[in-house]
Amino acid sequence: MDLRLVWLALGTFAIGVEGFVIATLLPAIAADIGVPIATAGYLVFAYALAYAVGAPVLSATTGRFDRRALLAATAVVFAVGAFLAAVSQGYWMLLLSRLVIAACAGLYAASAQAAAVTLAPAERRARAVSIVVAGTTMAVAFGAPIGAFISGFAGWRGTYFAIAAVGLVTALAIWIMLPSGIKGDRRSLGERLAVLSVPGIVPALLTILLYMAGPFAAFIYLGPLTQSMGLAAGLLPFVMLAYGIGAAIGNTIGGQLADRFGANRTVVLAMITNAVFLALLSAIPAVVPQALVGPVYFAFMFVWGITGWIFPPAQVSRIVALAPNAAPLALSLNASFLYLGTALGAVVGGQIIEHVGIDELGLIAAVFPLLALAVFFATRPRPVLRPRLG
Repeated sequence: MDLRLVWLALGTFAIGVEGFVIATLLPAIAADIGVPIATAGYLVFAYALAYAVGAPVLSATTGRFDRRALLAATAVVFAVGAFLAAVSQGYWMLLLSRLVIAACAGLYAASAQAAAVTLAPAERRARAVSIVVAGTTMAVAFGAPIGAFISGFAGWRGTYFAIAAVGLVTALAIWIMLPSGIKGDRRSLGERLAVLSVPGIVPALLTILLYMAGPFAAFIYLGPLTQSMGLAAGLLPFVMLAYGIGAAIGNTIGGQLADRFGANRTVVLAMITNAVFLALLSAIPAVVPQALVGPVYFAFMFVWGITGWIFPPAQVSRIVALAPNAAPLALSLNASFLYLGTALGAVVGGQIIEHVGIDELGLIAAVFPLLALAVFFATRPRPVLRPRLG
């Protein structure tokens, strides 16, 4: 294995930790800075929106820069953003810090994958990209739970200090390990967006937006959800660990299912099962005896992680099949729409908690995977019927 790819993956690991651990930090953040939990949830909305919009724009404007210098600088600014978040004294400073982090996260993820393609020989490029992306998977499975554990004894600010440290280590490693002269993608923003004209791409992107809005409407508010089950806040790191391990397994299974049964069948399976699990999330405290809520909830989070995360690799397969000649650009937009879905989920979840009640969160969130399913079936290509001759 090329060790340079491991250091690139460390950056995606840091990004993933910050992006997912926030779900366990929101109650502490809300209490510390004196805002309602729904208002704290808009920190996720701002982050996701900045990532979705910033990634293609910044990638286009920095395409001429050397990748080593760009990645190292981006990691440093990411670390500065995490440090500012750690020392922030109010809501708006924390919001601004997360916007900085999000912009760097989107630029780093796109640039790291492009650098991995350049560093690897042609026959190993897919594997090289998978190593960089694996940093995110490891962040979900282990990094976010570790961040939650850190917050347990050092507070949410301690978690951000740790993230800042990882960002600095990444910047130093990239500067030392990567060669200079790695060229970027010089295509303009217009050229990058031209992939939207490929038949089927827009419906596929709308599908992932709606799909991600459902689970993230609930996942972002994992802290108050766990407490609504009658469980102690101190169990949050273990809840996150159960979900994260399930997500890592689901990510692997999703790729295997897509290869064996087809990407379209796999995403349909994911949309249906995710809607079912979100609906069941609202049913746990109502139908499960309180003495069994803890074990059932942990098992539920583990299985939900599996079923929820079979979607992303299958969606990647769909995107590549739709635009094989522009796969990197299409996948970049796929990531942007994924985060737009996260942003939508943050808003929807906050509004549900504020105006309906957390007990109904999963049931209402289940509508979004079903909407994604409706878009999928409404826009899939229809077979051409040919008249019989004779």
